[in-house]
Amino acid sequence: MKQEDLLFTQTHEWLHLSEEDGQKVATVGLTDFALKQLNDLVFVDLPETGRTLAAGESFGEIESVKSVSDIYSPVGGEIVDSNTSLSENLDRLSNDAYGDGWLIKVNVTDDSSLSEMMSFADYQKQCEEEG
Repeated sequence: MKQEDLLFTQTHEWLHLSEEDGQKVATVGLTDFALKQLNDLVFVDLPETGRTLAAGESFGEIESVKSVSDIYSPVGGEIVDSNTSLSENLDRLSNDAYGDGWLIKVNVTDDSSLSEMMSFADYQKQCEEEG
């Protein structure tokens, strides 16, 4: 996916919206910036499919040698797919954050928080400020 086509949260998650079988589906992942800040990844904990999330709710954790961080859902809905294979191959997350490194797919029922998300250009500015 091209970063310019994504939306971003202040907590470094990205989101891509698509239409699948008449449903609005959000693919969610962590940004390359966040993954580089975490550095040496050792573990990712992702949820099973079928779980219902509220926008802003934590759905998993990512652990590096430096810290453990929660991962938040930018939208509300039901998890229809979870990239649990990442736990066995964390390199896919680090090497392809916007492709094979996606985390979950959500059948969106609440997209009210989309208006609070940033464009690629705005997210780049936030990253520059954070250093």
